[in-house]
Amino acid sequence: MKNIYVAATGQHVGKTTSTLGLVVNLAEKGIKTGYCKPVGQQSVNIDGASADKDAVLFSDFLHFSMNPDLHSPVVLGPGITRRYIDDETQFDFRDKILNAANQLETDYDLVVYEGTGHPGVGTVVDLSNAQVARMLDCGVVMIVEGGIGNTIDRLHMSLALFREEKVPILGVIVNKVFEEKKDEIEYYLRQKFDRMDIPLLGVLPYDKSLSFPIMETVNQAVDGKVVLNEDRLGNRVEDIIAGSLLDIDEFSSFNNVLLVVSYGRIDEAISKIEDICKMKGLRESPLSGVIVTGDGRHERWYERADFSKPYFVENEIPVITTPFDTYGSIVKVSRIEVKINTKTPWKIKRAVELIREHVDMERLVGQLVW
Repeated sequence: MKNIYVAATGQHVGKTTSTLGLVVNLAEKGIKTGYCKPVGQQSVNIDGASADKDAVLFSDFLHFSMNPDLHSPVVLGPGITRRYIDDETQFDFRDKILNAANQLETDYDLVVYEGTGHPGVGTVVDLSNAQVARMLDCGVVMIVEGGIGNTIDRLHMSLALFREEKVPILGVIVNKVFEEKKDEIEYYLRQKFDRMDIPLLGVLPYDKSLSFPIMETVNQAVDGKVVLNEDRLGNRVEDIIAGSLLDIDEFSSFNNVLLVVSYGRIDEAISKIEDICKMKGLRESPLSGVIVTGDGRHERWYERADFSKPYFVENEIPVITTPFDTYGSIVKVSRIEVKINTKTPWKIKRAVELIREHVDMERLVGQLVW
Protein backbone atom coordinates (compact mmCIF):
# COMPACT_ATOMS: atom_id res chain seq x y z
CA MET A 1 0.00 0.00 0.00
CA LYS A 2 1.61 3.23 -1.11
CA ASN A 3 -1.31 5.45 -2.06
CA ILE A 4 -3.61 7.76 -0.10
CA TYR A 5 -7.38 8.02 -0.21
CA VAL A 6 -8.76 11.24 1.28
CA ALA A 7 -12.24 10.84 2.75
CA ALA A 8 -14.43 12.97 4.99
CA THR A 9 -17.22 12.52 7.48
CA GLY A 10 -19.52 14.63 5.32
CA GLN A 11 -19.86 17.42 2.78
CA HIS A 12 -18.33 20.87 3.32
CA VAL A 13 -15.81 19.52 5.84
CA GLY A 14 -12.76 20.53 3.80
CA LYS A 15 -11.90 17.41 1.82
CA THR A 16 -10.91 19.18 -1.40
CA THR A 17 -8.82 21.87 0.28
CA SER A 18 -7.08 19.25 2.42
CA THR A 19 -6.44 17.02 -0.61
CA LEU A 20 -4.94 19.94 -2.49
CA GLY A 21 -2.71 20.78 0.45
CA LEU A 22 -1.56 17.17 0.79
CA VAL A 23 -0.72 16.81 -2.91
CA VAL A 24 1.35 20.00 -2.98
CA ASN A 25 3.18 19.30 0.25
CA LEU A 26 3.99 15.72 -0.73
CA ALA A 27 5.42 17.01 -4.02
CA GLU A 28 7.51 19.56 -2.11
CA LYS A 29 9.10 16.64 -0.28
CA GLY A 30 10.41 15.35 -3.58
CA ILE A 31 7.71 12.71 -4.01
CA LYS A 32 6.31 12.61 -7.53
CA THR A 33 2.63 12.84 -6.60
CA GLY A 34 -0.38 12.26 -8.83
CA TYR A 35 -4.04 13.05 -8.30
CA CYS A 36 -7.32 11.37 -9.18
CA LYS A 37 -10.98 11.77 -8.30
CA PRO A 38 -12.14 8.20 -9.03
CA VAL A 39 -15.85 8.87 -8.44
CA GLY A 40 -17.33 12.32 -9.05
CA GLN A 41 -20.79 13.81 -8.88
CA GLN A 42 -20.63 17.39 -10.14
CA SER A 43 -19.21 17.48 -13.64
CA VAL A 44 -18.05 19.91 -16.28
CA ASN A 45 -17.47 19.25 -19.98
CA ILE A 46 -13.89 18.75 -21.16
CA ASP A 47 -13.61 18.34 -24.94
CA GLY A 48 -16.89 16.44 -25.08
CA ALA A 49 -16.20 14.27 -22.02
CA SER A 50 -17.47 14.69 -18.47
CA ALA A 51 -15.03 15.30 -15.64
CA ASP A 52 -15.55 16.10 -12.00
CA LYS A 53 -15.15 19.82 -11.27
CA ASP A 54 -12.61 19.13 -8.51
CA ALA A 55 -10.38 17.27 -10.96
CA VAL A 56 -10.50 20.28 -13.27
CA LEU A 57 -9.53 22.54 -10.36
CA PHE A 58 -6.50 20.37 -9.58
CA SER A 59 -5.51 20.31 -13.24
CA ASP A 60 -5.57 24.11 -13.44
CA PHE A 61 -3.66 24.64 -10.21
CA LEU A 62 -1.11 21.82 -10.52
CA HIS A 63 -0.61 22.40 -14.25
CA PHE A 64 -1.13 18.86 -15.46
CA SER A 65 -2.96 18.05 -18.68
CA MET A 66 -6.52 17.10 -17.78
CA ASN A 67 -7.49 13.64 -18.98
CA PRO A 68 -10.96 12.59 -17.76
CA ASP A 69 -10.16 8.90 -18.28
CA LEU A 70 -7.24 9.19 -15.85
CA HIS A 71 -8.17 11.95 -13.43
CA SER A 72 -11.96 11.55 -13.27
CA PRO A 73 -12.78 8.06 -14.59
CA VAL A 74 -16.34 7.82 -13.18
CA VAL A 75 -18.90 10.62 -12.91
CA LEU A 76 -22.30 9.69 -11.51
CA GLY A 77 -24.55 11.88 -13.60
CA PRO A 78 -28.35 12.19 -13.46
CA GLY A 79 -30.24 8.91 -13.89
CA ILE A 80 -27.23 6.63 -13.58
CA THR A 81 -28.23 5.15 -10.23
CA ARG A 82 -31.60 4.01 -11.58
CA ARG A 83 -30.04 2.56 -14.71
CA TYR A 84 -27.41 0.77 -12.62
CA ILE A 85 -30.03 -0.85 -10.41
CA ASP A 86 -32.01 -1.87 -13.50
CA ASP A 87 -28.96 -3.50 -15.12
CA GLU A 88 -25.53 -3.14 -13.55
CA THR A 89 -23.89 -5.19 -16.32
CA GLN A 90 -24.09 -2.22 -18.72
CA PHE A 91 -21.54 -0.32 -16.61
CA ASP A 92 -17.79 -0.87 -16.31
CA PHE A 93 -17.08 1.50 -13.44
CA ARG A 94 -14.58 -0.77 -11.73
CA ASP A 95 -12.53 -1.31 -14.90
CA LYS A 96 -12.44 2.44 -15.59
CA ILE A 97 -11.12 3.19 -12.11
CA LEU A 98 -8.53 0.40 -12.17
CA ASN A 99 -7.33 1.38 -15.65
CA ALA A 100 -6.84 4.97 -14.48
CA ALA A 101 -5.01 3.78 -11.37
CA ASN A 102 -2.70 1.47 -13.32
CA GLN A 103 -1.62 4.32 -15.59
CA LEU A 104 -1.23 6.91 -12.83
CA GLU A 105 0.67 4.57 -10.56
CA THR A 106 3.09 3.88 -13.40
CA ASP A 107 3.71 7.59 -13.88
CA TYR A 108 3.93 8.66 -10.23
CA ASP A 109 5.61 7.58 -7.00
CA LEU A 110 2.37 8.08 -5.10
CA VAL A 111 -1.23 8.91 -6.04
CA VAL A 112 -3.64 10.84 -3.84
CA TYR A 113 -7.23 9.81 -4.55
CA GLU A 114 -9.96 12.24 -3.49
CA GLY A 115 -13.19 10.76 -2.21
CA THR A 116 -16.67 12.16 -2.67
CA GLY A 117 -19.26 13.18 -0.07
CA HIS A 118 -19.56 11.12 3.11
CA PRO A 119 -18.08 7.59 3.30
CA GLY A 120 -21.27 5.89 2.08
CA VAL A 121 -21.71 7.96 -1.08
CA GLY A 122 -21.54 5.69 -4.13
CA THR A 123 -22.84 2.58 -2.37
CA VAL A 124 -25.84 2.52 -4.71
CA VAL A 125 -23.47 1.67 -7.60
CA ASP A 126 -21.11 -0.44 -5.46
CA LEU A 127 -18.58 2.38 -5.32
CA SER A 128 -18.71 3.65 -1.75
CA ASN A 129 -15.61 5.52 -0.63
CA ALA A 130 -14.59 2.47 1.40
CA GLN A 131 -15.09 0.09 -1.54
CA VAL A 132 -13.06 2.30 -3.86
CA ALA A 133 -10.26 2.74 -1.33
CA ARG A 134 -10.04 -1.03 -0.93
CA MET A 135 -10.08 -1.52 -4.71
CA LEU A 136 -7.16 0.91 -5.05
CA ASP A 137 -5.17 -0.58 -2.14
CA CYS A 138 -5.06 2.77 -0.35
CA GLY A 139 -4.70 3.91 3.20
CA VAL A 140 -7.25 6.49 4.30
CA VAL A 141 -6.75 9.99 5.61
CA MET A 142 -10.05 11.11 7.15
CA ILE A 143 -11.03 14.77 7.33
CA VAL A 144 -13.33 15.77 10.21
CA GLU A 145 -14.63 19.08 11.50
CA GLY A 146 -13.31 20.40 14.78
CA GLY A 147 -14.92 19.65 18.12
CA ILE A 148 -14.69 16.90 20.69
CA GLY A 149 -17.82 14.80 21.27
CA ASN A 150 -19.49 15.25 17.90
CA THR A 151 -16.17 14.91 16.08
CA ILE A 152 -15.36 11.59 17.76
CA ASP A 153 -18.88 10.24 17.26
CA ARG A 154 -18.95 11.09 13.54
CA LEU A 155 -15.45 9.75 13.03
CA HIS A 156 -16.28 6.43 14.69
CA MET A 157 -19.38 5.99 12.53
CA SER A 158 -17.52 6.95 9.33
CA LEU A 159 -14.55 4.69 9.95
CA ALA A 160 -16.84 1.66 10.38
CA LEU A 161 -17.30 1.41 6.60
CA PHE A 162 -13.55 1.42 6.00
CA ARG A 163 -12.93 -1.15 8.69
CA GLU A 164 -15.62 -3.33 7.12
CA GLU A 165 -13.58 -3.24 3.90
CA LYS A 166 -10.33 -3.76 5.87
CA VAL A 167 -8.89 -0.44 4.67
CA PRO A 168 -5.99 0.82 6.85
CA ILE A 169 -6.44 4.21 8.52
CA LEU A 170 -3.38 6.42 8.02
CA GLY A 171 -4.71 9.15 10.24
CA VAL A 172 -7.12 11.98 10.83
CA ILE A 173 -6.92 15.68 10.02
CA VAL A 174 -9.22 17.84 12.12
CA ASN A 175 -10.35 20.93 10.23
CA LYS A 176 -11.98 24.28 11.06
CA VAL A 177 -11.04 24.50 14.73
CA PHE A 178 -11.49 27.92 16.34
CA GLU A 179 -8.10 29.26 17.41
CA GLU A 180 -9.15 29.92 21.01
CA LYS A 181 -10.21 26.26 21.39
CA LYS A 182 -7.43 24.64 19.38
CA ASP A 183 -5.16 23.60 22.27
CA GLU A 184 -8.01 22.13 24.32
CA ILE A 185 -9.55 20.25 21.39
CA GLU A 186 -6.19 18.87 20.27
CA TYR A 187 -5.39 17.71 23.83
CA TYR A 188 -8.60 15.72 24.25
CA LEU A 189 -8.74 14.36 20.70
CA ARG A 190 -5.16 13.15 20.92
CA GLN A 191 -5.95 11.25 24.11
CA LYS A 192 -9.05 9.62 22.62
CA PHE A 193 -7.44 8.88 19.27
CA ASP A 194 -4.48 7.21 20.99
CA ARG A 195 -6.93 4.88 22.76
CA MET A 196 -8.63 4.20 19.44
CA ASP A 197 -5.21 3.56 17.83
CA ILE A 198 -5.84 6.30 15.25
CA PRO A 199 -3.02 8.72 14.36
CA LEU A 200 -3.90 12.39 14.74
CA LEU A 201 -2.03 13.95 11.83
CA GLY A 202 -2.96 17.54 12.48
CA VAL A 203 -5.44 20.12 13.72
CA LEU A 204 -6.15 22.96 11.30
CA PRO A 205 -7.40 26.29 12.65
CA TYR A 206 -10.53 27.84 11.21
CA ASP A 207 -9.50 30.39 8.59
CA LYS A 208 -12.25 32.87 7.85
CA SER A 209 -10.80 33.73 4.44
CA LEU A 210 -11.66 30.22 3.20
CA SER A 211 -15.35 30.97 3.81
CA PHE A 212 -15.44 34.18 1.78
CA PRO A 213 -17.66 33.87 -1.31
CA ILE A 214 -17.11 35.80 -4.53
CA MET A 215 -19.74 37.93 -6.22
CA GLU A 216 -20.39 35.26 -8.84
CA THR A 217 -21.44 32.86 -6.08
CA VAL A 218 -23.53 35.57 -4.43
CA ASN A 219 -25.30 36.19 -7.74
CA GLN A 220 -26.20 32.52 -8.01
CA ALA A 221 -27.42 32.38 -4.41
CA VAL A 222 -29.96 35.20 -4.86
CA ASP A 223 -31.07 34.21 -8.40
CA GLY A 224 -29.58 37.50 -9.49
CA LYS A 225 -29.18 39.36 -12.75
CA VAL A 226 -25.94 41.28 -13.34
CA VAL A 227 -26.73 44.83 -14.44
CA LEU A 228 -23.33 46.53 -14.11
CA ASN A 229 -19.63 45.57 -14.16
CA GLU A 230 -20.08 41.87 -14.85
CA ASP A 231 -16.31 41.52 -15.29
CA ARG A 232 -15.87 42.16 -11.54
CA LEU A 233 -17.80 39.12 -10.30
CA GLY A 234 -14.54 37.67 -9.02
CA ASN A 235 -14.54 40.19 -6.15
CA ARG A 236 -14.59 38.47 -2.80
CA VAL A 237 -17.05 39.29 -0.03
CA GLU A 238 -15.80 39.57 3.55
CA ASP A 239 -18.75 41.33 5.15
CA ILE A 240 -22.44 42.06 4.45
CA ILE A 241 -24.33 45.19 5.37
CA ALA A 242 -27.90 46.27 4.73
CA GLY A 243 -28.54 49.70 3.25
CA SER A 244 -31.20 50.40 5.83
CA LEU A 245 -28.62 49.97 8.62
CA LEU A 246 -25.78 51.78 6.92
CA ASP A 247 -23.75 53.49 9.61
CA ILE A 248 -20.07 53.56 10.46
CA ASP A 249 -20.69 51.48 13.59
CA GLU A 250 -22.21 48.68 11.50
CA PHE A 251 -18.98 48.01 9.57
CA SER A 252 -16.86 45.23 11.03
CA SER A 253 -14.31 45.89 8.28
CA PHE A 254 -13.87 48.50 5.58
CA ASN A 255 -12.80 46.16 2.81
CA ASN A 256 -14.70 43.84 0.45
CA VAL A 257 -18.13 44.71 1.84
CA LEU A 258 -21.33 43.56 0.14
CA LEU A 259 -24.07 46.20 0.24
CA VAL A 260 -27.64 44.90 0.13
CA VAL A 261 -30.04 47.76 -0.54
CA SER A 262 -33.48 48.41 -2.01
CA TYR A 263 -33.64 50.41 -5.23
CA GLY A 264 -35.27 53.37 -3.51
CA ARG A 265 -32.39 53.70 -1.04
CA ILE A 266 -29.44 53.49 -3.46
CA ASP A 267 -28.66 57.22 -3.59
CA GLU A 268 -28.96 57.53 0.18
CA ALA A 269 -26.64 54.53 0.68
CA ILE A 270 -24.02 55.90 -1.74
CA SER A 271 -24.04 59.24 0.06
CA LYS A 272 -23.50 57.56 3.42
CA ILE A 273 -20.67 55.40 2.06
CA GLU A 274 -18.92 58.45 0.62
CA ASP A 275 -19.21 60.21 3.99
CA ILE A 276 -17.78 57.17 5.78
CA CYS A 277 -14.88 56.96 3.31
CA LYS A 278 -14.02 60.62 3.98
CA MET A 279 -14.26 60.07 7.74
CA LYS A 280 -11.99 57.00 7.60
CA GLY A 281 -9.64 58.46 5.01
CA LEU A 282 -10.32 55.59 2.57
CA ARG A 283 -8.99 56.15 -0.93
CA GLU A 284 -10.85 53.21 -2.42
CA SER A 285 -14.46 52.11 -2.08
CA PRO A 286 -14.99 49.46 0.61
CA LEU A 287 -17.62 47.76 -1.55
CA SER A 288 -16.93 44.50 -3.35
CA GLY A 289 -20.44 44.46 -4.79
CA VAL A 290 -24.05 45.54 -4.47
CA ILE A 291 -27.29 43.59 -4.40
CA VAL A 292 -30.25 45.78 -5.31
CA THR A 293 -33.34 44.13 -3.90
CA GLY A 294 -36.93 43.96 -5.03
CA ASP A 295 -40.08 43.74 -2.99
CA GLY A 296 -40.16 39.96 -2.91
CA ARG A 297 -43.16 39.83 -5.25
CA HIS A 298 -42.24 41.24 -8.67
CA GLU A 299 -39.45 39.29 -10.33
CA ARG A 300 -38.80 41.68 -13.25
CA TRP A 301 -39.10 44.96 -11.37
CA TYR A 302 -35.60 46.05 -12.52
CA GLU A 303 -36.33 46.28 -16.25
CA ARG A 304 -36.99 50.03 -16.28
CA ALA A 305 -34.52 50.94 -13.53
CA ASP A 306 -31.21 52.77 -14.06
CA PHE A 307 -28.25 51.41 -12.13
CA SER A 308 -25.48 53.37 -13.85
CA LYS A 309 -24.69 55.46 -10.82
CA PRO A 310 -21.37 57.34 -11.19
CA TYR A 311 -20.12 55.85 -7.89
CA PHE A 312 -20.65 52.31 -9.16
CA VAL A 313 -19.17 53.06 -12.59
CA GLU A 314 -16.07 54.91 -11.36
CA ASN A 315 -15.25 52.30 -8.71
CA GLU A 316 -16.08 49.35 -11.00
CA ILE A 317 -18.47 47.87 -8.48
CA PRO A 318 -20.53 44.90 -9.73
CA VAL A 319 -24.25 45.43 -9.28
CA ILE A 320 -26.81 42.64 -9.35
CA THR A 321 -30.57 42.68 -8.92
CA THR A 322 -32.70 40.09 -7.21
CA PRO A 323 -36.43 39.48 -6.78
CA PHE A 324 -35.82 38.85 -3.07
CA ASP A 325 -36.20 41.59 -0.48
CA THR A 326 -33.26 42.77 1.63
CA TYR A 327 -33.80 40.32 4.49
CA GLY A 328 -34.30 37.39 2.13
CA SER A 329 -31.16 38.29 0.19
CA ILE A 330 -29.00 38.49 3.32
CA VAL A 331 -30.30 35.11 4.47
CA LYS A 332 -29.50 33.56 1.08
CA VAL A 333 -25.95 34.94 1.09
CA SER A 334 -25.30 33.93 4.70
CA ARG A 335 -26.21 30.33 3.86
CA ILE A 336 -23.75 30.00 0.99
CA GLU A 337 -21.53 26.92 1.32
CA VAL A 338 -18.29 28.17 -0.15
CA LYS A 339 -16.25 25.78 -2.29
CA ILE A 340 -12.68 26.26 -3.41
CA ASN A 341 -12.32 26.89 -7.15
CA THR A 342 -10.03 28.40 -9.79
CA LYS A 343 -11.51 31.85 -9.22
CA THR A 344 -10.43 31.90 -5.57
CA PRO A 345 -6.62 31.68 -5.77
CA TRP A 346 -6.14 33.04 -2.25
CA LYS A 347 -8.02 30.01 -0.90
CA ILE A 348 -5.84 27.58 -2.83
CA LYS A 349 -2.69 29.21 -1.50
CA ARG A 350 -4.00 29.24 2.06
CA ALA A 351 -5.10 25.60 1.91
CA VAL A 352 -1.56 24.58 1.02
CA GLU A 353 -0.14 26.71 3.83
CA LEU A 354 -2.49 25.24 6.44
CA ILE A 355 -1.44 21.67 5.64
CA ARG A 356 2.23 22.66 5.62
CA GLU A 357 1.96 24.42 8.98
CA HIS A 358 -0.29 22.03 10.91
CA VAL A 359 -0.06 18.47 9.51
CA ASP A 360 2.66 15.97 10.41
CA MET A 361 3.66 15.03 6.89
CA GLU A 362 6.63 12.96 8.09
CA ARG A 363 4.33 10.72 10.10
CA LEU A 364 1.97 10.32 7.15
CA VAL A 365 4.71 9.45 4.67
CA GLY A 366 6.32 7.12 7.19
CA GLN A 367 3.26 4.85 7.11
CA LEU A 368 3.42 4.29 3.35
CA VAL A 369 5.14 1.23 1.89
CA TRP A 370 7.50 2.00 -0.99
